[in-house]
Amino acid sequence: MKFVKLMGRAFAAVLKPLERNGAFVVFMFVLGMVCVNAVVPAKRGYHAYALAPEEMFVDIFLMCVLLWLLPRKAALWLKRLLYVAAYAVAVVDVYCFVKFDTRITPTMLLLVGETNSDEAAEFIESYLSPGIIFSRVGWVLLVMAAHAAWAVLRRKGLPWLKDAAAKLIFGNRQTAVDPARTAAAWAKAKPWAGAALTAVLAYSAVVGWPNKAAYVRLMSYDNIGDVEHELTRKDCADMFHPAYRLAFSIYANGLTAKQVNKLVANIDKAQVDSCSHRSKEIVLIIGESYNRHHAGLYGYDMPTTPRQEARAEKGRLVPFTDVVAPWNLTSFVFKYLFSLYVVGDEGEWCDYPLFPELFRKAGYHVTFLTNQFLPQAKEAVYDFSGGFFLNNPELSRAMFDTRNERLYRYDDGMLAEYDRLKKEDKEYNLTIFHLKGQHVDYRTRFPRDRRRFNPDDYERPDLKKKELRILADYDNAILYNDSIVDQIIRRYEDKEAVVVYVPDHGEECYGEGVHFYGRMHSTEITARLAREEFDIPFWIWCSHDYIVKHPDVYGDILKARDRRYMTDALPHLLLYLAGISSPHYRDELNVLSPGYDESRPRILKNTTDYDKLEFK
Repeated sequence: MKFVKLMGRAFAAVLKPLERNGAFVVFMFVLGMVCVNAVVPAKRGYHAYALAPEEMFVDIFLMCVLLWLLPRKAALWLKRLLYVAAYAVAVVDVYCFVKFDTRITPTMLLLVGETNSDEAAEFIESYLSPGIIFSRVGWVLLVMAAHAAWAVLRRKGLPWLKDAAAKLIFGNRQTAVDPARTAAAWAKAKPWAGAALTAVLAYSAVVGWPNKAAYVRLMSYDNIGDVEHELTRKDCADMFHPAYRLAFSIYANGLTAKQVNKLVANIDKAQVDSCSHRSKEIVLIIGESYNRHHAGLYGYDMPTTPRQEARAEKGRLVPFTDVVAPWNLTSFVFKYLFSLYVVGDEGEWCDYPLFPELFRKAGYHVTFLTNQFLPQAKEAVYDFSGGFFLNNPELSRAMFDTRNERLYRYDDGMLAEYDRLKKEDKEYNLTIFHLKGQHVDYRTRFPRDRRRFNPDDYERPDLKKKELRILADYDNAILYNDSIVDQIIRRYEDKEAVVVYVPDHGEECYGEGVHFYGRMHSTEITARLAREEFDIPFWIWCSHDYIVKHPDVYGDILKARDRRYMTDALPHLLLYLAGISSPHYRDELNVLSPGYDESRPRILKNTTDYDKLEFK
């Protein structure tokens, strides 16, 4: 009998953490389940994580134990903090899914890290609307509203609510709850309820243990490469709750900070054997968010690139016809554009030298003019943007002799900046322009007096007036970009110069049958998505003096124009143009070389072979 009583008290004790935190249990469990189901794609074959209820129940119970062990006042403040964090993370997670087809990921945190105050304002204006309330985000807001209503009733009207409930249940036989009878009944039921709770907890802990173990394993690596490999395992963790996804994203991005240390350590390892200085003036123009299929140069039915087309007709601007970007995110593309690493190499991108380091060691004066990334724009490398390694003081000194010190509203400001800084040029120069290009919000990427296209210019009955305006603004931004790159070329027409143009990635802007603009950051890459977000323009322009001096290089450019190419190999082309002899240079990656390996797989986002997609 004593044993039975002892077990009864033990089972009853299991209930104590829940008794003190009943509302916390209910609303956090409901919120969690809403989050789990709100981010499931409405497509055949997709379903919510089956063990989410069991794992979530154990998680919430453990949090209740912590709250129960703390002093009441401390527990109250911790609970409030948990509420705020849970609802905030839930709203962000579901919103990301609704708008961008992705949940909280390291990539989304990188996007946040790349966003300054102006871009944040553009984002809010572009993506937040009253209609979001009626999307799946509204599910989270509904739970939040119910929780708020409960809190108000509990504080001001709970006795009335209890009496009303009792009258509804018992009718005229009992008009109010009898506290004594209720307490006595609950005391008898406690052991049985505690036993049931213990059984449920034990079952939930057992079935959820493999996933928890996988999550712990995922969070235990010391480099981002091992993390990426872990995620390819069949038994990798299912981060079913936004809190898990947020914790993982912070952890993964923290690992990337280690890459800066590797890059700094590799500065002295960058080796140049000799340099012929084949090209005196090399110019690299890096654009932004440029969909090749919106360029008149590539057959688009709107005249968005008249200046480039005119130069192409003269034969000195040579457009390449089959070029893709390795990623659709600036942060990742910049690493490939600057590192001698290419997709498929051993190790990580930061294990390889950065090409401007080699240029400086070869005697080139390197100028970097950016209208997006500046050293003071980010306080530390932990901002995780595409410019973190460019802005590290040691790396910046190793790569660049000259940099601009301010940003401009429009890219024409970069022209004046170049005119101011060109006096620092030497006999051999590498100049890198990094433009804003067509970065969202498109209408702010060109002056008002440079507007050419309007909604009425498009025969797209499937699009609404607002969508047609956005489409027109995107094309106007491309037209303005055409004028900027033309002005850059003009500054080199009388020199022995070669200019390479490449944007970081493409951009969705109401492709055929699509009501979307921007970029999708989902893991699944379809042929449509690859066409819109990875197909990019790429061209090389040579001055008259350059063609006369280097007819062989010009001939190689003409021969290479239709070769398959991915821009992760760009540094090897630049080293060739400079005549830099280095153990880091690989001829099979130089698209102008007879030894170029055109069969190299073009893997997008490290997951999808571009050339195996089925394009219509």
